Amino acid sequence: MSTPVFKGVATALITPFTDEGIDYASFCRLIEEQLTNGIDALVVCGTTGEASTMSDEERKSVVEFVIKQVHGRVPVIAGCGSNNTSHACELAAHAGAVGADALLAVTPYYNKCSPAGLVEHYRTIAGATSLPIIVYTVPSRTGVSVTTDVWRELAAIPNIVGTKDATGDLRHTARLAAMFSADSPDSPVIYSGDDELTLPVLSLGGGGVISFVA
Repeated sequence: MSTPVFKGVATALITPFTDEGIDYASFCRLIEEQLTNGIDALVVCGTTGEASTMSDEERKSVVEFVIKQVHGRVPVIAGCGSNNTSHACELAAHAGAVGADALLAVTPYYNKCSPAGLVEHYRTIAGATSLPIIVYTVPSRTGVSVTTDVWRELAAIPNIVGTKDATGDLRHTARLAAMFSADSPDSPVIYSGDDELTLPVLSLGGGGVISFVA
């Protein structure tokens, strides 16, 4: 499989707020607590981090803040997901410019794009950045699943290196793991996107978990 962005546990960070806006003092304490307790990576502006209800200015500011605070101690994975492909590309380019280590890109929500459209969405994002991309599939929230057929095309894109699998369907995960293991050593890494399914995902060869419980 591909060289993983991380192995183990990555925390999907919340974004603390006060009535005045982002609470950076609390955010700093949260980051340091995670690092002190040995977390392997941090995800900022994922769906757990309120990204879908934040302005672009807030999202970019938060990504920059976390990267500066972490200062290279663990990989920082920036969420760039959007149902607007050009918007996702803009967020991906910004994350790369300010020093993110990787990107997390959720499937487009609401639009329910076709399999071909899903491939082109991710191909376009991948072309807008040199950062490694983790594809986040959570069909219960987006209405779109990244099937094994779609993955046959996505896996050929060099900087698509992993998936956060929150399908809740271990049959799908097992099929994906079998497909990846039969392919080249550079096949994408599977990360559990459901904390309660982390152990079975690891038993199928997964690389860890992107955790909201953490």
